[in-house]
Amino acid sequence: MDPRLLSWAHAAASRCRSRQPVLWLFTDSRRLPDPRPAAARLPRGLAGIVLRHDDDPSRSALGRDLARICRARRLVLVVAGDVRLACALRAGVHLRAGRWPAPLRPGRGMVTSSAHDPREMARARRSGAGLAFLSPAFATASHPAARGLGSLRWNRMAAGAGLVVAALGGIDGRAVRRLTRRYCCAIGAIGGLA
Repeated sequence: MDPRLLSWAHAAASRCRSRQPVLWLFTDSRRLPDPRPAAARLPRGLAGIVLRHDDDPSRSALGRDLARICRARRLVLVVAGDVRLACALRAGVHLRAGRWPAPLRPGRGMVTSSAHDPREMARARRSGAGLAFLSPAFATASHPAARGLGSLRWNRMAAGAGLVVAALGGIDGRAVRRLTRRYCCAIGAIGGLA
């Protein structure tokens, strides 16, 4: 884990007055095939995990393992795109672009969403997300062909979001300092938290 991100997280937790995690580990079957060791190193009470691993045949088993780690370390778990699995794990739900997956059965935990533009940000807000991951903030290995928003566009979009915004995409201890602290209350990462 990038120690500069940990330092940023402590400052953000006291500054943002939100009870939501400020560090979010995104699972990724290609870049982080086994997220368990990284999850076990996340700081207690400051972090959350977004379970993706969409095409992994053992996603449910991975989810159960991550749920156990989250309970033991006071972390928040949200499941991307699968309300049934989220309910089974007693986890929250991560929406894609503010869209609830079918069947529409809101989970019992936290609701987060991805957002890539103002339209998706508005949809995330209307869908009840308490946190939106605005991405890609910067160039990222997850989507090498995607152009990052950059700090100016990211800050402008976050300022008008109407909900708590997290930066995702190319986030490390140096990049996060390019974002306005008033708008960036959390970050999501793979490599920076692995």
